[in-house]
Amino acid sequence: MVNDLREWIALLEREGELVRVAAEVDPRLEVTEIVDRTVRSGGPALLFERPKGSALPLLINQFGTERRMCLAFGVESLDDVAAKLSEILELQPPEGLAAKVRGLKTLKSIADSRPKSVRRGACQEIVLQGDEVDLGRLPVQTCWPGDAGPFITLPAVITRDPRTGQRNVGMYRMQVLGPRSTAMHWQIHKDGRADYLFTEGRMEVAVALGLDPITAYSASAPLPKHIDELMVAGFLRGEPVELVQGVSVDLEVPAGAEIVLEGYIDKGDLATEGPFGDHTGYYTPAEQFPVFNVTAITMRRGAIYPSIVVGKPPQEDAWLGKATERIFLPAVKMTVPEIVDYDLPVAGAFHNLVIVSIKKAFPGHARKVMHAIWGLGMLSLTKGIVVVDEHVDVHDYSQVMFYVGANVDPKRDVVITEGPLDHLDHAPTLQFIGGKLGIDATAKGPLEGTREWPPEIQMSGEVQDLVDRRWDEYGIGRVLPASTGGIRQGSRRQPRR
Repeated sequence: MVNDLREWIALLEREGELVRVAAEVDPRLEVTEIVDRTVRSGGPALLFERPKGSALPLLINQFGTERRMCLAFGVESLDDVAAKLSEILELQPPEGLAAKVRGLKTLKSIADSRPKSVRRGACQEIVLQGDEVDLGRLPVQTCWPGDAGPFITLPAVITRDPRTGQRNVGMYRMQVLGPRSTAMHWQIHKDGRADYLFTEGRMEVAVALGLDPITAYSASAPLPKHIDELMVAGFLRGEPVELVQGVSVDLEVPAGAEIVLEGYIDKGDLATEGPFGDHTGYYTPAEQFPVFNVTAITMRRGAIYPSIVVGKPPQEDAWLGKATERIFLPAVKMTVPEIVDYDLPVAGAFHNLVIVSIKKAFPGHARKVMHAIWGLGMLSLTKGIVVVDEHVDVHDYSQVMFYVGANVDPKRDVVITEGPLDHLDHAPTLQFIGGKLGIDATAKGPLEGTREWPPEIQMSGEVQDLVDRRWDEYGIGRVLPASTGGIRQGSRRQPRR
């Protein structure tokens, strides 16, 4: 595990996963075009050492591939992170000494994950207040030609629930409005907005930029409101996140952050925010959002500014979303245990489509699962759901489409309903609410009104084993693409790519 952004950059460099760009590059549009080409070709993280107009280097595409996400978590597969979290979710009253010992170890690990307060932090080596505060010091990107201005895109925004005093850490874009103010894009379904709505008068806010990758990811994770994002980060890191008291706000901030913005939001102080080229592939139109007034900027010496580009998929945020998909599968299965696996297609911008496989046990089971997902946390914003049987690989879209085509009678198997939709979805007639589509692509039985369901074509296991044993004799493997590896395709579940 790495302790801060600088250790993370060093790890990426050792692993051949980072390129330093020495040429001067403009954060207005030029960086985006470079990054867009790099992401789409599966390229490395980029450290722009001379962004035009700023003395601070700009790091981007740190999360842009599956390998880098696994490096960030120190695992071979993102499912390994899910397995670690499932230990917490599956805690039960232990029976027997061994189970009690395991339970105590897990509980101790959770307790040891709570953030740790320290007296000094590297994030406050440089302190700017008053007239020294100038967001123009930062190489904030204007990502797309239609954007209303430069946007901070990878912040960890720290607030406190005025009712409970509990900390919330979220990732919300921030349009720079001037040298000492930004808009705060708190969408209607987000916890930060809830904290704001329950605040009377002035609300203190801190924004951490340039964190270790796990803590940065945790700010984007769709955790329940009562779960501290920094505690989860500490659990996944294996050591607590260190916090230091802010210099101008009564909030603690990550001590190892590269940059921290401190300030406040006055209730009712709104500004026009947007348009913004969003992860939906379209520009989010201008709306009114709260104004964040910056009272202090604190930095490490030689601070590095982190950024991310969102836009028409795939972009770097694809693997942040895929990490969430894998990590939160155990939590989804705890609520809907018949679920075997699920996939949030990158091209579907994550909230437009969910493919889910289930252990079907009774007629109408697929519909039960659809409605369960439409009532489940942020998955409730999902616009379309496809349900398949447990043997179908939800990550193999060709296989899924085969069963959608083969098993679906649109009159019988399509569900159309309505409910809440994502704040950024431009398609519905009314913002925030609209139609939802469910497709039951499971095999049907007589109790669901079908004729006799025919058997699926499949080669016998004996012949498959025979061909496996004799494969090298055939000499075919020498001319097949390397990706096939001489292994039969389509007759067994392929590993998820």
